[in-house]
Amino acid sequence: MSATQPSNVVPVKDDDARSSASEDSDISNEEGWEDVEPDDETQPVVGLFSEKVYPDVHAMLKETKEKYSFDLQKIQRELGLDFLEKIKLVNYLRSQVKAGNMSPDVSTKEKFEDDAYLKPVLEDDALLYSLDDIEDTESEAPRGTEADKRVVELQEELERLQSQFLEYRTAVQKSMEDQLTQEDDKIVAAGPSTRTAPGKAEEIDADYFSSYSYNAIHESMLKDSIRTDSYRDFVYENKHVFKDKVVLDVGCGTGILSMFCAKAGAAKVIAVDNSNIIDRAKENIHENGFGDVITCIRGKIEEVELPVPQVDIIISEWMGYCLLFEAMFDSVIYARDRYLAPGGLMVPSHATLHIAPFADSDFVASHVSFWNEVYGFNMKSMQLGIYDEALVRSVEPSVIPAESTVFLPLPLHTITVEELSFLKEFEVTLKDDIDALDGWSIWFDIFFMPSRDAPIADDAVVSEMKKKGIVSFTTGPYGPETHWQQGVLLIDHGDKKPVALKKGETIKGKVGYQKKSEKSRSLNLSIEWSGENAGSGAQKWSLQ
Repeated sequence: MSATQPSNVVPVKDDDARSSASEDSDISNEEGWEDVEPDDETQPVVGLFSEKVYPDVHAMLKETKEKYSFDLQKIQRELGLDFLEKIKLVNYLRSQVKAGNMSPDVSTKEKFEDDAYLKPVLEDDALLYSLDDIEDTESEAPRGTEADKRVVELQEELERLQSQFLEYRTAVQKSMEDQLTQEDDKIVAAGPSTRTAPGKAEEIDADYFSSYSYNAIHESMLKDSIRTDSYRDFVYENKHVFKDKVVLDVGCGTGILSMFCAKAGAAKVIAVDNSNIIDRAKENIHENGFGDVITCIRGKIEEVELPVPQVDIIISEWMGYCLLFEAMFDSVIYARDRYLAPGGLMVPSHATLHIAPFADSDFVASHVSFWNEVYGFNMKSMQLGIYDEALVRSVEPSVIPAESTVFLPLPLHTITVEELSFLKEFEVTLKDDIDALDGWSIWFDIFFMPSRDAPIADDAVVSEMKKKGIVSFTTGPYGPETHWQQGVLLIDHGDKKPVALKKGETIKGKVGYQKKSEKSRSLNLSIEWSGENAGSGAQKWSLQ
């Protein structure tokens, strides 16, 4: 259940990143280009009341006023909103429309004063960057004709927007993290019997499950043939394991895994999901004639009551980015400890987490150095916190200059929730010369063993296991791409010039995983490393 995109993560192909870097380089090398007045500075904007994409903010505002009788500019003026209040208003409107309310109450700004509305509802929402620049179309002043005058105006405008964006981003990060921590502390202190209203943790949990109510997420996962084929192949190739068994599908989504199990001969399948997708799953199951075998239950696995005291098999696709993002595995472990019969089977049965060095100067240039000069302007403010974010990208094998090493094997039948927060040692040896150690890459492998007693090495290799007839797959750069891609953790070298490293150098270190808070589905990752020429370093990243 991992297609929910982290708010700061925009997966792109590594080739796309290289292409982007190349294009940027080409632009920057054109003589005199920065002195030419651009013909069009518009940016596409998604509508407030629909998913329609407009060519610019003025076109969106005009149709919103005419079609939906909603005048955003007028409301901003009448309520006297400052910059952050305008941000809250847009996110409040988008959240209301997303919930099905096409007539949000904007009579007073108290309706959206909660700092939760600082968090963007729509990823990369261009409207949020245009709020203080919105004026009535009919009163918009004509553009100047002198190139020098226009450049000065743009520079002044850029400085203002940079300042506002920095203020907005800082406020979002501080407010959301502080509130979540405070609410979690209140929940722990109060205990379940004294709680009268949901806190921020519950709201975020609700957002998580709500994100799985939409078709696009499930389409992405189902079209990931590496993922879906592996589950199907294991179930169909081991029908003797499933025949006449009781199976629990945790986080069933569309019901595809449940139907695999029913078709393989399971006597009963219990499909549990806490999002609205359970309604579609019921329809899918009945449409395919499995209504007498599969029972669908809406709710968290920790809160529902199953119609049976125990099950023979638990199947679930719980894996997130860098394996543990979203913390769904916690729920699978709960289900295992609560319902799995002695000798019962977990599907999949094992996972391994890998780490390898990352060396790609083109990627660093396209992601970080890019902001040093954008169309002739210094946008270094956009680099604020850029090294703090764990990225999700598809990387090429050529930028992985060492064999990966497993830093955490996960035997799904026995591992505990406590073991999912850890600091583990690793060691890698460069197989190529590199200009610099630009970062680290993390991915995972998954294995489906037909028996809980079947042995498997902690550093099992997918290709070798497949030769033995074991269904397995990798999300690493050496296998076919999956929707999980790979985690990329860029190193912030600061003012130090990165050092070139030679083939054969060994780098040792420790990698850590820690939830941002007890109730959080986000991850904090940390890596410490040292080498003879690589020196020593330590850094933390957030995946959220």
